[in-house]
Amino acid sequence: MIGIDIEEVKRFNKYLKNSKIIKRIFSQEEIDYSYSKKNVAQHLAVRFAAKEAAWKALSCKNRKIGITDIKIINNKYGKPEVFIKNKKNTKMDLSISHTDKYAVAVAIFL
Repeated sequence: MIGIDIEEVKRFNKYLKNSKIIKRIFSQEEIDYSYSKKNVAQHLAVRFAAKEAAWKALSCKNRKIGITDIKIINNKYGKPEVFIKNKKNTKMDLSISHTDKYAVAVAIFL
């Protein structure tokens, strides 16, 4: 199964003004990582795109997983990995990219 998502970064610039929305959507690890970067909104947007892509790839298999059950954490080499309910999903491959305007992610459930 494959999932893909694209997000506009400007949408996440708006979210930066409301910490409740950020905390509802993202795990603390995702927030800490994104806020450690120069362009926070780009990193939040690409993580959200990755969560959506992963959810889409998984939705045919398990409809009980929500977007907040999924988190995207980079491994020690910088590669983003999918965690579901705090457990690494070793059956999913993920690719993410972002520009000033857009963030995109593709997830493949092997």
